[in-house]
Amino acid sequence: MIVSYRYPIFPTKDVDQKLLASLDTCRWLYNRLLEEMNKARESGKTLTTYDTQNPVHLLNSENPELGKIYSKIIQRVNDILHSSIASLAALKRMGRKVGHLRFKGKNWYNTLNYNQSGFRLDQDHGILKLSKIGDIKIKIHRKVEGSVKSILIKRLGKRWFAIVQAEPETEPLPHTGNAVGLDVGLKSFVVDSDGNSVENSRFAEKSAIKVKSIQKKIARAKKGSNNRQKLKDKLGKVHARDQ
Repeated sequence: MIVSYRYPIFPTKDVDQKLLASLDTCRWLYNRLLEEMNKARESGKTLTTYDTQNPVHLLNSENPELGKIYSKIIQRVNDILHSSIASLAALKRMGRKVGHLRFKGKNWYNTLNYNQSGFRLDQDHGILKLSKIGDIKIKIHRKVEGSVKSILIKRLGKRWFAIVQAEPETEPLPHTGNAVGLDVGLKSFVVDSDGNSVENSRFAEKSAIKVKSIQKKIARAKKGSNNRQKLKDKLGKVHARDQ
């Protein structure tokens, strides 16, 4: 079982620029690999994860910024691309009408995935160390329990977050011989066979209404204006609370 913890992080101006540059380089790589896969599909070929991962180092000549990115992050860009394509294929097999993957525009790529290595979390001092990025102040409001498997660095609006994924050490509960049935519904979130219930707070519905309202205001705001940017930042905060 993997448990995720989300913490706000506060990079310095220099580290912030490194993170932004890393995101943009990953976006470039995602689009470049997608371009190669589209070309292969047009010629009747299907490229595997290995086919696109193997020549990634050759792209350094096209974009030297790739050399500044931790290797596991590069690998995850390729994995995410293939996972997205597999998901679309699965939907198509289910009879859903789907198109092709779109290239990611500016600010559309917002996550760096440190999988298994390349990071060190100092919970006692509130410091997160990232390979090829540096040290970042992190607010640990709840201690991570278990072994940390990966850390995702995510940008939402102007804010940065670290999603720490850990595998806790679990102990089986003692066997009591008792059983209980659970029923998940719309009116109540869950009702058990003993008659206890947890009401549905409908957070998703309330959030969706707020998102729609802000999006309408953004559509009416003048492009490039400070007001439009403030509304986009506000929308980012709403999305951040939902994740």
